[in-house]
Amino acid sequence: MALSPFLHPFAQPAKPASGFTTLVGGEGSVVWDDKGRRYIDAMASLWYCNAGHGEQRIIDAISAQLQSLATYNTFDPWTNEPTERLAAQIVEVAPMPGSRVFFTCSGSEAVDSALKLAHLTHFLEGHPERQLVASREQGYHGVAYGGTSAQGIPANKEGWGELVPGFVHLPTNDIEAASRAFAEHGDRIGTVIAEPVQGAGGVIPPAPGYLAGLRRLCDDHGTLLIMDEVICAWGRLGQWFGSQHYGVEPDLVTFAKGVTSGYVPLGGVVVGGRARAALESDPTYLLRHGHTYSGHPTCTAAGVATLELYKTDGLIERSVTVGKLLADGLGALADDGIIAGARGEGAVWAAELHEGVDSTAVRNRMLEAGVIARPLADAVAFCPPLVITEAEIARCIDALAGAVR
Repeated sequence: MALSPFLHPFAQPAKPASGFTTLVGGEGSVVWDDKGRRYIDAMASLWYCNAGHGEQRIIDAISAQLQSLATYNTFDPWTNEPTERLAAQIVEVAPMPGSRVFFTCSGSEAVDSALKLAHLTHFLEGHPERQLVASREQGYHGVAYGGTSAQGIPANKEGWGELVPGFVHLPTNDIEAASRAFAEHGDRIGTVIAEPVQGAGGVIPPAPGYLAGLRRLCDDHGTLLIMDEVICAWGRLGQWFGSQHYGVEPDLVTFAKGVTSGYVPLGGVVVGGRARAALESDPTYLLRHGHTYSGHPTCTAAGVATLELYKTDGLIERSVTVGKLLADGLGALADDGIIAGARGEGAVWAAELHEGVDSTAVRNRMLEAGVIARPLADAVAFCPPLVITEAEIARCIDALAGAVR
């Protein structure tokens, strides 16, 4: 069987080209393939297409920017209007007052940038020894070297050789274990990184008070808190950022995915007051970090249009409705014993499968029923576009019920 010249991410390299489905179009919460089969996209592609497919306002913004200044770098002394405008929009809704924004091209780049900025903050404050980073088991922080080292999914770390040193992995949702780690390592822990809701690691919400407990530990030890909001930002939990949903003010926030609804690649870091103060303390200091496409004008123009759409169409608020429909539907299946349980928050949920049920097989049977969900270790994830309809959610629940019977 012939292989595709394209080496697919998170796929078997030896899988023949005929084993892949070619998508050719999409509108709202529906995509379709080259054979005319239609699917409800219950994963917003990969946790990101919050505004739905085929949204003309985002497409028009991209097209208009391509007709003026399609691309240019933002290294000193250059800037561009959509990048400045998007940064201001993000600062307006960010969980930390008086912040600034550093742009990347992806969530993985955002995570590594945030880790570097955290280390740099301690260095500029005169404490270069504060190099340990505490992250959580089952956490996912992208696939760059820093994020791969930080993440707590063992299978994703195999085979890459020696990873970045200086990471301490904490049991998920165990604040006492976090306290013991601080007691053991003291002020060497300079940074904690956590997702508001762990996504790829299983759609695992935090235990009540857990994130606030991490914030208190960080405050007690002068430690920086990074909230990795690549999935949870942009309305997924019913507010602009997941940190706001849980009432926690981080020091740095990573974002990507929904900032452009995935129409073009864009990510970034929201830089709060403490890191800002360190970076700006010496007017002669030069920040020697950046990406070729940091602040790419076409990508940030898409971000401007997307954030405006979230406001005008009420998609941040609609997340609450979508989440309730998912919670009620999955809860009913759990009550009937069809699935083992349901877990989630806002508009990101997972159906817990009974022991011995293969999540990939369930995903494949759901595809036959015209619904795209994502298999996890012990569950099937749902993270649909925020424009999904009640009838489409009902079809997703029905497809899951049929797939696990």
